[in-house]
Amino acid sequence: MTVTIWFSLLAICLLGAMSPGPSLAMIAKHSLAGGRINGLIAAWSHAAGIGIYAFATIVGLAVVLEQSPTLFKGISLAGAAYLLYLGVNALRSKGGVAAKLEAGEQMSYMQSAREAFLISILSPKIALFFIALFSQFVALGNELTNQVIIVSTPLIVDGLWYTFITLVLSSPLIVERIRSKAQLIDRLSGIVLILLAVRVVWTI
Repeated sequence: MTVTIWFSLLAICLLGAMSPGPSLAMIAKHSLAGGRINGLIAAWSHAAGIGIYAFATIVGLAVVLEQSPTLFKGISLAGAAYLLYLGVNALRSKGGVAAKLEAGEQMSYMQSAREAFLISILSPKIALFFIALFSQFVALGNELTNQVIIVSTPLIVDGLWYTFITLVLSSPLIVERIRSKAQLIDRLSGIVLILLAVRVVWTI
């Protein structure tokens, strides 16, 4: 895998982690209600679920590519359509990042780990996102080194992003700054996601 391809993978993983949704709401809830330790536990439990999803997806897509290239192309097109859908929604958003920063009731470390792990494993949004993402990189997954990179990149990016969110939520001043820039974050994410959708179609 070249550095350029890895940066492409890194960018889309970062965008996936940053996109507003149930995962962000969950990490924010545990960070605000339970405290920093709860937030960190939730962040890396969520990342563990992402790593499992990444491994399962790349293995499954590799099988599809080998047995039915036509079906694989259809999955790739569906993935591109989903990226386009996410991009358009992000452009139309009125600040989803800030809207998801909400608190909840007190909770144990085990509850933080369990809820964050399950929301990553059971989320259909994450399943669709991985299919859209890995359809571009699955052809590189025939080597062990590439497989490790493709699986570990989203896991580490997800864990670090939600670690950052947890640390940010301990500073009200930084939260307000994120709130004020939420629409800009959504707009930029939307543009990049749409460009990635175009790239998928172009490379099929």
